[in-house]
Amino acid sequence: MKKAKETAQAVPATGPIKIKIGGKEREFDIDNPVLPDWIEDNKLTAGDYPYDKKMKGEDYEKELEQLQIELVKAQAWLQKTGKRVMALFEGRDAAGKGGTIFVLRQYMNPRTARNVALTKPTATETGQWYYQRYVDHFPTSGEFVTFDRSWYNRAGVEPVMGFCTPEQHEKFLDETPHFERMISNEGIHFFKFWLNIGRETQLERFHDRRWSPLKNWKFSPIDIAGVSKWDDYTKVRDTMFERTHKEFAPWIIVRANDKRRSRLAVLQHILSSLPYDGRDGDIIGKPDKKIIGEGPSFLKD
Repeated sequence: MKKAKETAQAVPATGPIKIKIGGKEREFDIDNPVLPDWIEDNKLTAGDYPYDKKMKGEDYEKELEQLQIELVKAQAWLQKTGKRVMALFEGRDAAGKGGTIFVLRQYMNPRTARNVALTKPTATETGQWYYQRYVDHFPTSGEFVTFDRSWYNRAGVEPVMGFCTPEQHEKFLDETPHFERMISNEGIHFFKFWLNIGRETQLERFHDRRWSPLKNWKFSPIDIAGVSKWDDYTKVRDTMFERTHKEFAPWIIVRANDKRRSRLAVLQHILSSLPYDGRDGDIIGKPDKKIIGEGPSFLKD
């Protein structure tokens, strides 16, 4: 463990920051290898998470394998029919988007199952219609495409961090439902997932990244810059839900403090929504309504 921590020292130091959680002012120092008790004690139950224990690993692995078998069947159906699937994964930093996408695509044929994780726009892309660089990656016949963050950057990170103007943000909120209606009308099976985590959960995951020699590449200064902007992110998130949650393109919200439960919930939702050949409803099972729901009202229950 000592060697791992020494390796992790290569990550740039940031220093302690003060944040307010639950009415109490706390100090969090990402450069301290010891995780504070107030985070350790609340990392699972933060944000009114409905479970106080993680799902057992053996139960998770068993269910995951069965759902992944169903996904292989669904992909075969896409190839046979030419249908298309597109799924966006959004959420705060460290919400578990990448891991969810990984288990979703793990046993799919990569020739027709692609993940899109775009970097900062180039000078050319900055001069384009905002949605243009995303449209270039839309699925063709028989494809299953996931987006690890999407055009919704303009509804979250960009306005909070000052990467777009208020006018650009407002234009995005106004135009996006029209854009997504076209996607729906095109016949693409379209999913928008928001992975929701509690504040202590996020801090614990940042801390884990900072001190892991295998995952410290995931940690960046912008992560910590966003820690003190939790309320700002909440505000723009709620506005995004209010303006872009539509019947033809609903937001599916997943409580994701326990990655195992959230991953299964996402797979179940996609599988139960696709009319593929040989679908086994008993294997897919019923959604855990404590974990997954539709629209902003789910977060207020």
